[in-house]
Amino acid sequence: MARIKGGMNAKKKHNRVLKLAKGYRGARSKQYRIAKQSVMRALATSYSGRKERKRQFRQLWIARINAAARINGLSYSKFMYGLKLAGVEMNRKVLSDMAINDADGFAKLAELAKSKLA
Repeated sequence: MARIKGGMNAKKKHNRVLKLAKGYRGARSKQYRIAKQSVMRALATSYSGRKERKRQFRQLWIARINAAARINGLSYSKFMYGLKLAGVEMNRKVLSDMAINDADGFAKLAELAKSKLA
């Protein structure tokens, strides 16, 4: 039986990695071995970055809600607890948007939270 050489598959694998490394500086986009390391690291970082982005957005929303709640005379934790007691199920993203774009609506929610805390 004739021997099959693996040149085609190796070339395909190299090209796949080099295509992912397109736009990298210097040898990182030209040499397979270095490009492979850079691509592996970039993919790992992009995965963890997607998780990190969710944390950062939640942190931003909480900071915005806290600032708006303090304008209305409540701390963030008391505001959220008051909403929970009132049975208001709004996520932090929506509350943050309200704090910026709809101050009157947010003030009404703050009053509701205050009434349930008292």
